[in-house]
Amino acid sequence: MLRTLQLLGSEISPYNHCLRPHSLSLLISSSRSAIAVSHPRLNSVGGRSKALRMSSCRAESNPDVAAAPSASAASSTAATAHKPNVSFCQSCGGPTKLAVPEGEEKMRAVCTLCGRIFYENPKMVVGCLVEYDAKVLLCKRNIQPSYGLWTLPAGFLEMGESAAEGAMRETLEEACAEVEVLLPFAQLDIPRIGQYRVT
Repeated sequence: MLRTLQLLGSEISPYNHCLRPHSLSLLISSSRSAIAVSHPRLNSVGGRSKALRMSSCRAESNPDVAAAPSASAASSTAATAHKPNVSFCQSCGGPTKLAVPEGEEKMRAVCTLCGRIFYENPKMVVGCLVEYDAKVLLCKRNIQPSYGLWTLPAGFLEMGESAAEGAMRETLEEACAEVEVLLPFAQLDIPRIGQYRVT
């Protein structure tokens, strides 16, 4: 099941540039049918209240059939779009070249001196969808990319952490909120930028 947040009306958005970066986070109060925005600038525009609608949708068709084309499209996009960017061998310091190693299908960086093959794997991004007192915690980005836009507290998983530990650490670092992970909410594969996100 997928859950989405949709802004009702088009004049105002949590991503509007007119919002000043005076607050680090925004809390959105929620209910089953609608989410009323608690930020005063988002509550009304031209005398009309604005709200976010939470909806859920489920694929009615066979999920195996629906998933196959998108999975193959994503893998073909990743295979053609990504070129390894390792210039020198981390073992011997020799230059690398792009080649398809024997028995493999993808282009890899291969050391011209020692033959070491470099495998680049996606980065895992973890975060939390924090709900407290019928409100959802958002953070305003203070760095690029997407400077000034609203996001969930999230960041890269560190070596030796579980996904839940990383999500709790990132939420504490980004929003100064101590949280407990109850259950996974969503996972997103973003092969174009080499990321796998778990919320």
